[in-house]
Amino acid sequence: MSVVDKWRPETAAGGFARDDEDIAFYTRINALIKPDMAIVDLGAGRGARYDDGSAAFRKTFFNFQGRVKRVIGLDVDPAVLQHPHLDEALTFEPGGRLPLEDGSVDMIICEWVIEHVEHPAEFAREVRRVLKPGGWFCALTPNSWGYVGISNRIVPERFKDWLMRRVWPERPHQDVFPTFYRLNTLGRLRRAFERELWGHHSYIANSTPRYHGGVSAGFALVSLFQWLMPPPMRTNLFVFLQKRS
Repeated sequence: MSVVDKWRPETAAGGFARDDEDIAFYTRINALIKPDMAIVDLGAGRGARYDDGSAAFRKTFFNFQGRVKRVIGLDVDPAVLQHPHLDEALTFEPGGRLPLEDGSVDMIICEWVIEHVEHPAEFAREVRRVLKPGGWFCALTPNSWGYVGISNRIVPERFKDWLMRRVWPERPHQDVFPTFYRLNTLGRLRRAFERELWGHHSYIANSTPRYHGGVSAGFALVSLFQWLMPPPMRTNLFVFLQKRS
Protein backbone atom coordinates (compact mmCIF):
# COMPACT_ATOMS: atom_id res chain seq x y z
CA MET A 1 0.00 0.00 0.00
CA SER A 2 1.37 3.41 -0.95
CA VAL A 3 1.56 6.31 1.46
CA VAL A 4 -1.21 8.14 -0.41
CA ASP A 5 -3.45 5.04 -0.28
CA LYS A 6 -2.88 4.81 3.47
CA TRP A 7 -3.73 8.44 4.20
CA ARG A 8 -6.40 8.76 1.50
CA PRO A 9 -8.27 5.40 1.68
CA GLU A 10 -11.00 6.76 -0.62
CA THR A 11 -8.48 6.42 -3.49
CA ALA A 12 -9.59 2.79 -3.75
CA ALA A 13 -13.05 4.05 -4.79
CA GLY A 14 -12.25 5.23 -8.30
CA GLY A 15 -8.51 5.91 -8.22
CA PHE A 16 -8.36 9.48 -6.88
CA ALA A 17 -8.08 11.26 -3.55
CA ARG A 18 -10.53 13.79 -2.15
CA ASP A 19 -8.01 16.60 -2.73
CA ASP A 20 -6.64 15.43 -6.09
CA GLU A 21 -5.72 18.63 -7.95
CA ASP A 22 -5.98 17.03 -11.40
CA ILE A 23 -9.55 15.87 -10.76
CA ALA A 24 -10.52 19.34 -9.47
CA PHE A 25 -8.92 21.00 -12.50
CA TYR A 26 -10.41 18.70 -15.11
CA THR A 27 -13.84 18.76 -13.48
CA ARG A 28 -14.13 22.42 -14.44
CA ILE A 29 -12.74 21.76 -17.92
CA ASN A 30 -15.26 18.96 -18.45
CA ALA A 31 -17.99 21.39 -17.39
CA LEU A 32 -16.82 23.90 -20.03
CA ILE A 33 -16.24 21.72 -23.08
CA LYS A 34 -18.75 21.35 -25.93
CA PRO A 35 -18.72 18.89 -28.85
CA ASP A 36 -17.98 21.58 -31.45
CA MET A 37 -14.85 22.89 -29.70
CA ALA A 38 -11.25 22.87 -30.89
CA ILE A 39 -9.04 22.35 -27.83
CA VAL A 40 -5.29 22.88 -27.48
CA ASP A 41 -3.20 20.96 -24.95
CA LEU A 42 -0.27 23.37 -24.60
CA GLY A 43 2.71 21.51 -23.21
CA ALA A 44 1.07 18.17 -23.99
CA GLY A 45 4.32 16.20 -23.77
CA ARG A 46 4.26 12.49 -24.45
CA GLY A 47 0.85 11.99 -22.80
CA ALA A 48 2.07 11.01 -19.33
CA ARG A 49 -1.38 11.30 -17.78
CA TYR A 50 -2.44 8.28 -19.85
CA ASP A 51 0.32 6.03 -18.51
CA ASP A 52 -0.57 2.45 -17.63
CA GLY A 53 -0.28 3.27 -13.92
CA SER A 54 -3.26 5.63 -14.05
CA ALA A 55 -6.73 4.48 -13.01
CA ALA A 56 -9.13 3.85 -15.88
CA PHE A 57 -11.41 6.68 -14.77
CA ARG A 58 -8.57 9.21 -14.86
CA LYS A 59 -7.60 8.21 -18.40
CA THR A 60 -11.16 8.73 -19.60
CA PHE A 61 -11.75 11.90 -17.61
CA PHE A 62 -8.65 13.63 -19.00
CA ASN A 63 -9.09 12.46 -22.60
CA PHE A 64 -11.10 14.77 -24.87
CA GLN A 65 -10.35 13.04 -28.15
CA GLY A 66 -13.65 12.05 -29.75
CA ARG A 67 -15.59 14.23 -27.30
CA VAL A 68 -14.78 17.53 -29.02
CA LYS A 69 -14.25 18.55 -32.64
CA ARG A 70 -10.45 18.53 -32.47
CA VAL A 71 -7.65 18.09 -29.91
CA ILE A 72 -4.33 19.71 -30.83
CA GLY A 73 -1.16 19.08 -28.83
CA LEU A 74 1.65 21.65 -28.76
CA ASP A 75 5.06 21.31 -27.13
CA VAL A 76 8.66 22.41 -27.48
CA ASP A 77 9.59 18.75 -26.93
CA PRO A 78 9.31 16.46 -30.01
CA ALA A 79 7.95 13.79 -27.63
CA VAL A 80 4.53 15.32 -28.32
CA LEU A 81 4.61 13.68 -31.75
CA GLN A 82 4.21 10.32 -29.97
CA HIS A 83 1.25 11.44 -27.85
CA PRO A 84 -1.47 8.76 -28.20
CA HIS A 85 -4.58 10.91 -27.74
CA LEU A 86 -4.28 13.88 -30.09
CA ASP A 87 -5.86 14.63 -33.45
CA GLU A 88 -2.83 16.74 -34.35
CA ALA A 89 0.60 17.26 -32.74
CA LEU A 90 2.85 20.26 -33.43
CA THR A 91 6.15 21.53 -32.07
CA PHE A 92 7.34 25.11 -31.66
CA GLU A 93 10.40 26.96 -30.42
CA PRO A 94 10.59 27.96 -26.72
CA GLY A 95 9.13 31.44 -26.36
CA GLY A 96 8.13 31.43 -30.02
CA ARG A 97 4.90 31.97 -31.87
CA LEU A 98 2.30 29.24 -31.44
CA PRO A 99 1.77 27.37 -34.74
CA LEU A 100 -1.96 28.22 -34.88
CA GLU A 101 -4.09 30.68 -36.83
CA ASP A 102 -5.59 33.76 -35.18
CA GLY A 103 -8.86 33.06 -33.37
CA SER A 104 -8.80 29.38 -34.30
CA VAL A 105 -9.36 27.52 -30.99
CA ASP A 106 -11.94 27.52 -28.19
CA MET A 107 -9.82 26.42 -25.24
CA ILE A 108 -6.16 26.14 -24.23
CA ILE A 109 -5.24 23.75 -21.42
CA CYS A 110 -1.88 24.08 -19.65
CA GLU A 111 -1.15 21.53 -16.93
CA TRP A 112 2.11 22.16 -15.03
CA VAL A 113 3.36 24.43 -17.82
CA ILE A 114 3.12 28.14 -17.05
CA GLU A 115 5.75 27.94 -14.31
CA HIS A 116 8.15 27.42 -17.26
CA VAL A 117 7.08 30.62 -19.10
CA GLU A 118 9.99 33.05 -19.28
CA HIS A 119 8.22 36.01 -20.94
CA PRO A 120 4.68 36.41 -19.52
CA ALA A 121 3.51 39.36 -21.63
CA GLU A 122 4.48 37.69 -24.91
CA PHE A 123 2.92 34.42 -23.79
CA ALA A 124 -0.35 36.14 -22.87
CA ARG A 125 -0.48 37.88 -26.26
CA GLU A 126 -0.04 34.57 -28.09
CA VAL A 127 -2.74 32.89 -26.01
CA ARG A 128 -5.13 35.75 -26.76
CA ARG A 129 -4.23 35.74 -30.44
CA VAL A 130 -5.16 32.10 -31.05
CA LEU A 131 -8.29 31.97 -28.86
CA LYS A 132 -11.71 32.79 -30.23
CA PRO A 133 -13.75 35.50 -28.44
CA GLY A 134 -15.21 33.86 -25.35
CA GLY A 135 -12.52 31.16 -25.41
CA TRP A 136 -10.95 29.81 -22.23
CA PHE A 137 -7.36 29.60 -21.00
CA CYS A 138 -7.14 26.96 -18.25
CA ALA A 139 -3.95 26.22 -16.32
CA LEU A 140 -2.88 24.25 -13.27
CA THR A 141 0.42 25.37 -11.78
CA PRO A 142 2.20 25.76 -8.42
CA ASN A 143 1.40 28.90 -6.45
CA SER A 144 4.53 31.05 -6.04
CA TRP A 145 3.67 31.67 -2.38
CA GLY A 146 3.11 28.00 -1.58
CA TYR A 147 5.93 25.93 -0.10
CA VAL A 148 6.74 24.35 -3.48
CA GLY A 149 7.05 27.73 -5.22
CA ILE A 150 9.10 29.24 -2.39
CA SER A 151 11.41 26.22 -2.22
CA ASN A 152 11.96 26.33 -5.97
CA ARG A 153 13.18 29.91 -5.72
CA ILE A 154 15.41 29.61 -2.64
CA VAL A 155 17.03 26.19 -3.15
CA PRO A 156 20.27 26.52 -5.21
CA GLU A 157 20.08 24.91 -8.63
CA ARG A 158 22.89 22.45 -7.87
CA PHE A 159 20.84 20.96 -5.01
CA LYS A 160 17.39 20.85 -6.65
CA ASP A 161 17.72 17.53 -8.44
CA TRP A 162 19.22 15.89 -5.35
CA LEU A 163 16.38 17.22 -3.19
CA MET A 164 13.64 16.26 -5.64
CA ARG A 165 14.90 12.66 -5.83
CA ARG A 166 14.35 12.42 -2.08
CA VAL A 167 11.04 14.22 -1.58
CA TRP A 168 9.39 13.03 -4.83
CA PRO A 169 11.30 9.89 -5.93
CA GLU A 170 8.66 8.83 -8.48
CA ARG A 171 8.92 12.06 -10.53
CA PRO A 172 9.74 11.24 -14.19
CA HIS A 173 13.20 12.69 -14.82
CA GLN A 174 12.45 13.25 -18.52
CA ASP A 175 9.86 15.85 -17.48
CA VAL A 176 12.35 18.28 -15.91
CA PHE A 177 12.52 21.74 -17.52
CA PRO A 178 13.74 25.19 -16.36
CA THR A 179 11.26 27.09 -14.18
CA PHE A 180 10.77 30.86 -13.83
CA TYR A 181 7.52 31.33 -11.79
CA ARG A 182 6.73 34.63 -13.51
CA LEU A 183 2.98 33.94 -13.86
CA ASN A 184 2.39 32.05 -10.64
CA THR A 185 0.39 34.46 -8.49
CA LEU A 186 -3.07 35.94 -8.97
CA GLY A 187 -1.48 39.40 -9.18
CA ARG A 188 0.98 38.41 -11.90
CA LEU A 189 -1.83 36.79 -13.87
CA ARG A 190 -3.84 40.02 -13.71
CA ARG A 191 -0.87 42.04 -14.94
CA ALA A 192 -0.10 39.74 -17.88
CA PHE A 193 -3.74 39.04 -18.78
CA GLU A 194 -5.29 42.51 -18.43
CA ARG A 195 -8.75 42.72 -16.90
CA GLU A 196 -10.15 44.73 -19.81
CA LEU A 197 -9.25 41.83 -22.12
CA TRP A 198 -9.95 38.86 -19.85
CA GLY A 199 -12.49 37.62 -17.35
CA HIS A 200 -10.62 36.28 -14.30
CA HIS A 201 -12.03 33.25 -12.47
CA SER A 202 -8.87 31.79 -10.89
CA TYR A 203 -8.29 30.58 -7.34
CA ILE A 204 -5.70 29.03 -5.00
CA ALA A 205 -6.17 25.68 -3.24
CA ASN A 206 -4.26 22.88 -1.53
CA SER A 207 -3.98 19.42 -3.03
CA THR A 208 -2.85 15.92 -2.09
CA PRO A 209 0.65 16.24 -0.57
CA ARG A 210 3.24 15.10 -3.09
CA TYR A 211 6.69 16.01 -1.71
CA HIS A 212 6.74 13.60 1.24
CA GLY A 213 9.55 11.24 0.31
CA GLY A 214 7.22 8.25 0.09
CA VAL A 215 7.06 7.84 3.88
CA SER A 216 4.07 8.12 6.19
CA ALA A 217 5.70 10.62 8.55
CA GLY A 218 6.55 12.87 5.61
CA PHE A 219 2.98 12.76 4.34
CA ALA A 220 1.65 13.64 7.81
CA LEU A 221 4.11 16.51 8.18
CA VAL A 222 3.35 18.02 4.77
CA SER A 223 -0.40 17.61 5.37
CA LEU A 224 -0.12 19.51 8.65
CA PHE A 225 2.02 22.20 7.05
CA GLN A 226 -0.49 22.69 4.22
CA TRP A 227 -3.38 22.85 6.70
CA LEU A 228 -1.62 25.57 8.73
CA MET A 229 -0.87 27.77 5.74
CA PRO A 230 -3.17 30.80 5.17
CA PRO A 231 -5.15 30.86 1.88
CA PRO A 232 -2.59 32.96 -0.08
CA MET A 233 0.06 30.30 0.68
CA ARG A 234 -1.86 27.23 -0.45
CA THR A 235 -0.05 24.97 -2.86
CA ASN A 236 -1.60 25.34 -6.31
CA LEU A 237 -2.99 28.00 -8.61
CA PHE A 238 -6.07 27.04 -10.66
CA VAL A 239 -6.23 29.42 -13.62
CA PHE A 240 -9.47 30.01 -15.52
CA LEU A 241 -9.41 33.03 -17.82
CA GLN A 242 -12.03 33.84 -20.46
CA LYS A 243 -11.15 36.02 -23.43
CA ARG A 244 -13.46 38.99 -23.79
CA SER A 245 -14.87 39.82 -27.23
